[in-house]
Amino acid sequence: MTNPYENLLKKAYSSITEVSGDSERFVVPEAKAYIEGKTTILENFAEIADKVRRDRDHLMKYLLGELGTSGKIDANRAIFNGKFEIPLIKAIIKNYVDDYVICSECGRPDTRLVKDDRILLLRCDACGGHRPVKKRKARAEPVSENLEEGSEVDLEIQSLSRRGDGVVKMGRYIIYVANAKPGQKVRVKITRISGSIAFTERLQ
Repeated sequence: MTNPYENLLKKAYSSITEVSGDSERFVVPEAKAYIEGKTTILENFAEIADKVRRDRDHLMKYLLGELGTSGKIDANRAIFNGKFEIPLIKAIIKNYVDDYVICSECGRPDTRLVKDDRILLLRCDACGGHRPVKKRKARAEPVSENLEEGSEVDLEIQSLSRRGDGVVKMGRYIIYVANAKPGQKVRVKITRISGSIAFTERLQ
């Protein structure tokens, strides 16, 4: 006869993540992405999700929400509708890890997402700490529908392109700003829009 206590114990252990030996060994795989036609392919999506020990659908939903687009999981890849700079995808994945994986108390990745009275918590199996998962504030940039050639907008640079230009993702647009660095706030004039790509001129 099966012992009910043993069943409960097994169930409890099955929900606990294995504590890593050294948090310094935790390295999220670098995003391997490329543009193919009108889509962007994240080649090692499954590898990243498995490394951070999170449900693939949860990670995909987060990426789609931050990119402001639609897409799908295709085997081990993620396919996003639209052309997105690789540094932007890397920055979004880093934000996901900071918010949904790393314990703010001990800095380890040995965590689980649990719900407590409709509140999503990040619970750490290494130190026992827990915190509500913070939701990032919506960016203050104007909505994409108002983005027109000749308009002036205030932006905060989010990442760098491979050419070294500042990059801002706003709605469905990727905006490039020359000679700008991540975190820098600039005012620009939209000089040209090509599809979902916008080019700018810095204003003094």
